[in-house]
Amino acid sequence: MKQPRLSLAGILGLAVLLAGCVTEPETGRQRLILTPAAMESNLGAQAWADVRGTEKATASSKWSAAVARVGRNVADAANEPTYQWEFECFASEQANAFCLPGGKIAVYDGIFQYMANDAELAAVIAHEVAHATARHGGERMTQAMAVSAGALALGVALKDQTAESRETWLLAYGGISTVGLLLPYSRVHEYAADRIGLMYMARAGYHPEAAVHFWEKFSEGKGGGGSISDFLSTHPADAKRIAELKRHLPQAMAEYNRAPKRHGFGEVYR
Repeated sequence: MKQPRLSLAGILGLAVLLAGCVTEPETGRQRLILTPAAMESNLGAQAWADVRGTEKATASSKWSAAVARVGRNVADAANEPTYQWEFECFASEQANAFCLPGGKIAVYDGIFQYMANDAELAAVIAHEVAHATARHGGERMTQAMAVSAGALALGVALKDQTAESRETWLLAYGGISTVGLLLPYSRVHEYAADRIGLMYMARAGYHPEAAVHFWEKFSEGKGGGGSISDFLSTHPADAKRIAELKRHLPQAMAEYNRAPKRHGFGEVYR
């Protein structure tokens, strides 16, 4: 039988796919990431400088020390020596935290209203550390590149259509790409960061059940998370998130029991 021959374009395309195929830690999920890790880290460092220049540091030395202490322990457990980890606590009424590529983690002190101890803080910090080590920022940048390329290709394909028809199709494509690709992938990232973070906090010696405790309190605090449907939300519904955490607790407990140093629930805040 005659073997099919790949065109030069096909070979180059395959090379790009193979070069960009990256395995997500802990989950084993295969992703296409075309942005170099060094570029992601540089972008993260630039954005971090802007954040530190505009955000106000927390006035609480207690919260600042907790973020630094727990962050250091979780980062050690993540075992990514090439990352330049930084953990900062900023003053804000927002109950939130975020990460930037390369290992820059911010925690707003408004989130401490839902926390009772270091282990619950570890659940949040480990979730953000997981976003960094899994390179979810690079994956989203690759997705954005794909969406832009798709819009360009669609514009070329519709060049013979009327202006009104082209506008209708491009608007429809924008909605499909957002709901069908970008939002669902964001939820995939959140579930993955929960799972990876659960293992990180356990290896750092923090009791993994604290992650469930935190998300239960956080869900109750914002009214159960029922105001936005799971389909159109960038984050999973709280009930599903908690159920997934509970599903992975046995594995996390095994990691916790193997941890070289166990902090339990750590320092109690109140």
